[in-house]
Amino acid sequence: MKKYIVYIVILIVGVALGWLLFGGSSQGGSHDHASEVAEGNKMWTCSMHPQIMQPEPGDCPICGMDLIPAEAGAEGLAANQFKLTKNAMALANVQTTVIGNAISTDNTITLSGKIAENEKSNAVQVSYFAGRIERLNVNFTGEKIRKGQLLATVYSPELVKAQQELLTAASVKESQPALYNAVRNKLKLWKLSENQINQIEKTGKVKENFPVYATVSGTVSEKLVEQGDYVSQGQALLKIANLNSVWANFDVYENQISNFKVGQDISITTNAYPNETFKAKVSFINPVLNQETRTVTMRAVLNNSKGKFKPAMFVTGKVEATEKQTKEQLSIPATAVLWTGKRSVVYVKPDESKPVFEMREVVLGGKAGDNYQVEKGLKSGEEIVTNGIFTIDASAQLQGKKSMMNHTKEIIESFSTPKAFKEQLQKAYDGYIGLKDALVKTDANAAKTSAENLQKELTLVDMKLLTNEEAHKQWMQLIPALKSSNIEIAKTTDVDTQRKYFKVLSEHFIVAVQSFGINEVAYKQYCPMADSDKGAYWLSKEKQVLNPYFGDMMLKCGEVKETINNN
Repeated sequence: MKKYIVYIVILIVGVALGWLLFGGSSQGGSHDHASEVAEGNKMWTCSMHPQIMQPEPGDCPICGMDLIPAEAGAEGLAANQFKLTKNAMALANVQTTVIGNAISTDNTITLSGKIAENEKSNAVQVSYFAGRIERLNVNFTGEKIRKGQLLATVYSPELVKAQQELLTAASVKESQPALYNAVRNKLKLWKLSENQINQIEKTGKVKENFPVYATVSGTVSEKLVEQGDYVSQGQALLKIANLNSVWANFDVYENQISNFKVGQDISITTNAYPNETFKAKVSFINPVLNQETRTVTMRAVLNNSKGKFKPAMFVTGKVEATEKQTKEQLSIPATAVLWTGKRSVVYVKPDESKPVFEMREVVLGGKAGDNYQVEKGLKSGEEIVTNGIFTIDASAQLQGKKSMMNHTKEIIESFSTPKAFKEQLQKAYDGYIGLKDALVKTDANAAKTSAENLQKELTLVDMKLLTNEEAHKQWMQLIPALKSSNIEIAKTTDVDTQRKYFKVLSEHFIVAVQSFGINEVAYKQYCPMADSDKGAYWLSKEKQVLNPYFGDMMLKCGEVKETINNN
């Protein structure tokens, strides 16, 4: 009996083992298939350099280590995506735009443009005699004036002398009529009227101050003098624009030129009046190509008797192409682009309902106005960040994602910077160095105070001093990230948190110094072990390495990567 019991037990154990080994084979096959699919969509990264993201395994291009699978985030995000809170987006004033194909399904080309003054209707008001402006009656740019209006009163020694000559000639006009008439004509050339000349002759009194009257009606577009200035004969006093008609100027890319001709109908819309469409015709196409932007200017004249169009107002024009267009044409605002000389990147928002972003490298074509043509990297209908892009990039860096700031070896564009701006940036740089020195000493309280002082200096930097448009945009993109990362340092006395945000602050300060320059040499230094072996940069006034990320623990860890000398 016992023998049979042993056989039964052996049989049961055998069945159980068989089921375990082979019974779930169909499910296992399904699971393996799912794993293969997941493997196919997997990105690969470097444990030392998480900014590296590649679609297949290999070696890290920075350190040579084997790449490892990059796992999706806990919130179901892809390996190269990151999320921002609504509060962070509001503070950074993050704005996005959905890009569209410039060629519509009905073969209509969409162009971006600006309103400009009609140069044919512009005039310059000049002084017809030399002297000192005793009173200027035009107070501000944009003031409307009418023909015959008193613009200024001028004291003119030449006119005083000419009036004395008139009175002398009047006493001998019977015997010397030619001299008398010559003196009167001289005064007429200075725009004195017959009545004014007769009044001087009748009263026998010499006038010291003479009026200057407007010769045209319009709007003052520029004041060229101030009260008390000395002016010469023929010197311009005011620029006057007649805004009853204006120009709508559009930039046309080189590969689009064949689709346009003078006389074509064009429909124009504005952000100011989104529900109105203004009809016009193409009146001019510049025969000369702009070699820098590879574009030509196309113009339409708009009636502006109601004053709806303002110079510098953005407009959109739609023109039916003369040839069938098959290639997609995309353009994006210049504010959406981060570039380092070699690469151009944008931040894409994959899901319009979620504050999730990812960096995308793009290939840009020519620049037309405030927009770049996109040759590669984006598709029509995608949503991109157009404002607050440096803050987005800083957030990507903080979360260990791929960002522009992780590619610090590339060349940053530098600008010719006004002396006053450099001096203000220099003061901010001195504040940054004070913060760095406090972290070297691992003094969180001193770091907090230094960050507060730095914030004041950053606020005092006047971006209006940057007259170069590209330089101005660069600073406008940098300053939010500089301020936001520095504020985080000033909010805490936890030195680890301060060092975390100091890395972001340093990356952006390096770009600022490289772009605009300061009044001394700066040393860009690097520690490969900072930020959990991800590496971090900082700026120093000396070649000697004093590590702000470790302090006394690893004071001399690091090396000088670059000497910045663009003062």
